[in-house]
Amino acid sequence: MTGADRVHATRSHRPGTVRWGILGPGRIARKFAAGLCEAEGAELVAVGSRDPGRAATFAAEFGVPRAHGSHADLAADPELDAVYVGTPHAHHEAHTLLCLEAGKHVLCEKPLALNSAQAGRMIGAARTRSLVLMEAMWTRFLPAIAHVRDVVTSGRIGDVRMVVADFGFRAEFDPASRLFAPELGGGALLDVGIYPLNLAFMLCGEPLEIHTTANLGSTGVDEEAALLLRHAGGRISVLACSLRVDTPREAQILGTKGAITIGFPWWAATRISIRTGGQSPEELAFPHRGGGYTHEAEAFMALIRSGQLESEIMPLDENLAILRTMDTIRARWGMRYPGE
Repeated sequence: MTGADRVHATRSHRPGTVRWGILGPGRIARKFAAGLCEAEGAELVAVGSRDPGRAATFAAEFGVPRAHGSHADLAADPELDAVYVGTPHAHHEAHTLLCLEAGKHVLCEKPLALNSAQAGRMIGAARTRSLVLMEAMWTRFLPAIAHVRDVVTSGRIGDVRMVVADFGFRAEFDPASRLFAPELGGGALLDVGIYPLNLAFMLCGEPLEIHTTANLGSTGVDEEAALLLRHAGGRISVLACSLRVDTPREAQILGTKGAITIGFPWWAATRISIRTGGQSPEELAFPHRGGGYTHEAEAFMALIRSGQLESEIMPLDENLAILRTMDTIRARWGMRYPGE
């Protein structure tokens, strides 16, 4: 069954159906759209791009009835309940505010914004209008990561003392691409470093002490970086990110009674290993749906249906704290984005 077939199969306007629009039909938006096709009670009805041709192509691929030739037209579409914002990092604030001001709930691709000041304005706008705003940190909603939280909370591996995680891949250098262009919010930290940093926050909380180093490339953005963070209670996280090399892409959660290994690639986890008491590891599999994106979409829609405005799994105040930490890290490197 194609993406278009799945969308048509769910287009029924049943009570509780959430009508979606996608702002920015790029590569990640395609993955999200495919995941949305698997989500119960979701209806993808519109796509918008500043390039009408791209919007039309995306609409044809996924069987979307309306293709808007501008972001403003998408935000103003009266048939939409929610918008997924999938544009480059530097545009998240403007596009999220555009949709919130039009009365739409917003699921915004990670990172929520370039910096904490932008995120604060976005969060303030959502709260003022009583609309749902959530960062699309899809990893947190995966069944495997939900089980990791349960195991840690149960005390099975004791007190978590250390988190070790990385996310790095070899990207072909292109100064105009979103990965390397400062005007698009490029750099390893915001694009992939946010994943291990998010894991550290989830398990250890906001850091009390930050040690970091990075290599800034010819465009001025970080191409690789290492972070050493100390959290409350003496917990430590050792994190790395890169656009220049392939890293192991596993995560280790080390406790006083055992450890959890989240298998490659850990941010899209389908398997984990639990070791306790010197026993053989327990290997567990957790298949995900829709490439992993279905789970965050369903969690977001559950918020809309319940009237709950913020996710307990990915809270907005935690998004703000993560961006404050990234602001501090970038300041240590002397790295600023245009307009900051």
